[in-house]
Amino acid sequence: MSRPFEAFVLGTSRLPETTGTSDFWQHEVTPLPGSRLAGATMHRIFQRFVDRLSSSPSPDVLHQIMDEAATALGLSCFAYLSVPQRPSAEAHLISNYPSAWTTQYLKSHYERFDPVITRALGHPEPFEWGLEIGSMARSKAERELFEEAAKFGIRHGFTVPIHDYRGPVAAVTFAANDRLPQFERSINEHAKALQLMAMYFHAHARRRIESRQMIHAVSLSPRELECLEWAAQGKSAWEIGRILGISRHTAATHLDNVKTKFGVRTIIQAVARFMASRSTIK
Repeated sequence: MSRPFEAFVLGTSRLPETTGTSDFWQHEVTPLPGSRLAGATMHRIFQRFVDRLSSSPSPDVLHQIMDEAATALGLSCFAYLSVPQRPSAEAHLISNYPSAWTTQYLKSHYERFDPVITRALGHPEPFEWGLEIGSMARSKAERELFEEAAKFGIRHGFTVPIHDYRGPVAAVTFAANDRLPQFERSINEHAKALQLMAMYFHAHARRRIESRQMIHAVSLSPRELECLEWAAQGKSAWEIGRILGISRHTAATHLDNVKTKFGVRTIIQAVARFMASRSTIK
């Protein structure tokens, strides 16, 4: 699959940290489809979402947190996709899309002509999509894709692409089976909150993903893993430095750290250990 999403700018801004949990955890938030959520209710939904993210221990819990928040806003489906930044890394998907739909999507290679991917690659702003929105689905194949998605309850969507100084890194999509007027009303009322939710979710999901960079019970920093993966591709420290925009000395230092952590003498031995455990890096 191509690198599918580009562009909601995070820059270097920091997301505020929250600690502890709220008494609101003990109460249910009732969705109000088709009507404006009161400011206090919207605040509680968002605060609950942020509080739970701060204390979530695993991606499975992240899935539940976003599912609950999106449902409270009247949006039944969501998908978070983390775009791989390293040569042997994998994309990470956290989603409540129906499994039958994701299976059909991949089996039919819809990513090759998905207009949502095309739009996200070419435009930096969050956007709405669906059968009745604009002229996104121009070809017969694109219209059929949207029609198939609608059969699985994904009639309209709102996608927030995310990138940092490296380029595209992730995207968050909120979707629903509502008719267009109701969906657009919901998005217009909550667009800014949804963008903030996407940014918070990405920040926490990225930490959970990066925290699992273990090789044979050895923890590597993201940069050490990057250098090791390029070394496994046969690149020298000088070449790795050019690729990553760092000096040869810095790249060599990261590789030396990898050797020390692995308890080996040569980078060839380090690469061998990495390749042996490669299937366990998620």
